[in-house]
Amino acid sequence: MKRPKIILILILILSLTVSLGFKTMELKPQTVYHVYLKGKSLGLITSKERLEDYIDKKQQEIKDKYKVSKVYLPEDLDIVKEITYSNDIKTVEEIYSEIKDISPFTISGYMIKIKGLDTQDANGKKIKGTTKIIYCLDKKMFESAIQKTVKSFIPESDYNAYAEGTQEEIEDTGSIIKNIYIENKITIKKQNIPVDKTIYQNEEDLTKYLLFGTTEKQATYTVKKGDTISKVAFENKLSTEEFLIANTNFTDENSLLSPGQEVTLGIIRPQFNVVEDDYVVLRQEKNFTTETQYDDEKYTDYSEVIQAGIKGEEKVTQRVIKRNGEIISLQNTATETLKEPVTEIIVKGTKTPTYTVGYGVPVPTKGQWGWPATCSNISSPFGYRWGVLHDGTDIAGCGYGSNIFAAQAGTVVDSRKKPGGYAGGYGDNGEYIIIDHHNGYYSMYAHMCPGCRKVSVGDNVVKGQVIGGMGMTGMATGIHVHFAIWYGYPYRGGIAQNAMNFF
Repeated sequence: MKRPKIILILILILSLTVSLGFKTMELKPQTVYHVYLKGKSLGLITSKERLEDYIDKKQQEIKDKYKVSKVYLPEDLDIVKEITYSNDIKTVEEIYSEIKDISPFTISGYMIKIKGLDTQDANGKKIKGTTKIIYCLDKKMFESAIQKTVKSFIPESDYNAYAEGTQEEIEDTGSIIKNIYIENKITIKKQNIPVDKTIYQNEEDLTKYLLFGTTEKQATYTVKKGDTISKVAFENKLSTEEFLIANTNFTDENSLLSPGQEVTLGIIRPQFNVVEDDYVVLRQEKNFTTETQYDDEKYTDYSEVIQAGIKGEEKVTQRVIKRNGEIISLQNTATETLKEPVTEIIVKGTKTPTYTVGYGVPVPTKGQWGWPATCSNISSPFGYRWGVLHDGTDIAGCGYGSNIFAAQAGTVVDSRKKPGGYAGGYGDNGEYIIIDHHNGYYSMYAHMCPGCRKVSVGDNVVKGQVIGGMGMTGMATGIHVHFAIWYGYPYRGGIAQNAMNFF
């Protein structure tokens, strides 16, 4: 009886084994592709290439818009190859319908990174630069737009002579470009770009963005009778340099404007810094000094020039560095005196009258103000730049610690290291002095070298007196004095004047 039972058990085991074997043979492993969008599973497909081809076929609108021959998968779509026994496979049409309205498709192009430059605030705290990312379809188009932007800040003839190595040697006076470079690090990489990004398709739009920071239409102005470039620029918060950059059809600020003519008033906001390093040789006037003599027999309101000052002449060699067309550093590297100046001699009375003079001192007229520095190089004039009023005249190239003189007699009303909260819209003036001339006018001398101030609040000074030394304290990119004349107290209701109108 035992043998039949054993045989029966063996038959049952064999039947079960055969049955399981058939089922295993039915579930064959297959190679599939697992599709993920933003990390979320969308399902399995049998062919990655079929999905790519289907997307390319369905997105003809993108091809027409960007004039490209192929459209690619979304940037955040991942397709992973797998081996599975599952028969739960989706069609490419089903996957396409799930992603087409969620994530943008991509096209082949270039991603450009322009690394921002670190700066400092008025307190010396580091401000990290912002890196800008630009997308375009063509690398050569970007390179051409870069070159056009650079040429906006440098006259094309000068740029071409530098690039071609055909600059003429300086015989007496003139200038030579020693170097031109972009201060920011720029990288360019070929990759697929999502079509929801701003993708530049032509050189004109890209150049406009690199120069103005936008492709929006810039403000315009219709020229009126009597308008000049400098007048239109100042009244619209532009420097003449910015005006000329925005209106390349004019050669210089003396170009004539015609009534009814339309000009662009866009404020330049370059997306990278173009640096130009120049070697310059020029002839310039050498200022005379003023000697004051005193006569005890004359009253204090007496003043007479007994020897007129005559300016001399000197030949100066300079290194001038410009950033985006603006001088940021000017250094005299050599000076040759061609004609010595004649000292001005003034006699002033010291005798006190029997009546009180008060503050009725006449306003010195044009030509009676004294030059505040030992040299006359103007690195940045009075006027607007980047939409902000530069309320003084920057004089540079005289050398660190060189003398700064009072432009007119008066009383020192401020002498300090910090601007004390009223540095205006132009930033930190560093160590500076303000003189009240008792006729409504004030003069200011900023960015002096540390500890170089030679007068204190309450001191009475005379025209030509040394009051400090030139430096670069505060928000300054080079050694200079920021000389300003105000009608009314500076930054406390006063109105900034163009100091050059006083000389």
